[in-house]
Amino acid sequence: MKQENSEQMPELLIDYIRYLDVVKNRSPLTVEEYARDLRTFFKFLLRLRGNYAPNVDLNEIDISGLDIDFFKTVTLNDAYSFLSYCRHDRNNAAVTRARKAVSLKRFFRYLSVQLKLLEENPLQELETPKIKKALPKYLTLEQSIDLLNSVEGKFKERDYCIMTLLLNCGLRLSELTALNLNSIRSDNTMSVIGKGNKERIVYLNGACVNAIERYLSVRPGEALIDRNALFISRNRRRISNRAVENIIEKYVKKSGLDGQGITVHKLRHTAATLMYQHGGVDILLIKEILGHENLSTTEIYTHLVDSQLKNAVDQNPLNKHFKNDKS
Repeated sequence: MKQENSEQMPELLIDYIRYLDVVKNRSPLTVEEYARDLRTFFKFLLRLRGNYAPNVDLNEIDISGLDIDFFKTVTLNDAYSFLSYCRHDRNNAAVTRARKAVSLKRFFRYLSVQLKLLEENPLQELETPKIKKALPKYLTLEQSIDLLNSVEGKFKERDYCIMTLLLNCGLRLSELTALNLNSIRSDNTMSVIGKGNKERIVYLNGACVNAIERYLSVRPGEALIDRNALFISRNRRRISNRAVENIIEKYVKKSGLDGQGITVHKLRHTAATLMYQHGGVDILLIKEILGHENLSTTEIYTHLVDSQLKNAVDQNPLNKHFKNDKS
């Protein structure tokens, strides 16, 4: 958590963020999202209640002095007003508003259950916005091969290795850039640190082992800012998330796949879909490979196949042949 953010938050909120970090072992990104959601909520409340002029920017509102007496006044209606503001004034998508609702509920549960400073959680009954489940975008097997074949240039071994790990192992972007040299183990497995700093072991197939060996043979070894990092940028630092996004974007365009919304995360979807559709891999195994906490998250790939089966039947030419009489 950044120092400037700590200075803008009341003591109880700072304690809660530390609790998420130290006790709950949440990832830095999750901790920062919770902190930002809660800061925005309390600034919104101060303006809503007239402590600040209606047109004042939220960034100018000071919440550092808020205490338990203020938190005791928060109501369910306050939370719904905030979610309405997030939708209509901040144009937050349903998934973002759902996360904010969870942030609020868990903070007040912390005050009521862990600290017992509130008799009950005033936001216990807060409902989260309904999120439409869309089928994930992914590349076909042929498109994946085209993407891999498009890699060239000065950093071709590195870029090919990055692409191969994403398409074969279904890594998240942050998991890929966090890989260290010692993440690759001698038994052809890879240690991956996922959400919530949870470690999982991913087995490397022949394509991955080969790509890693070829990359390591040309990986820079001197004057590195981070000697432990597996993937090194042109500036001899650990490669950044943005740099990987740029790499994927470049080759997606080069292989003629641009305009389809293909991102790094879509390559994760591709890996899972190819394993399920072409490899016949059990959905429970895919769950472990991807590092999903809940099976329901992984089951989207079975729904994807169901959708394809329906489309296949719909394409039958007899689908357009209807019997006209009603006898």
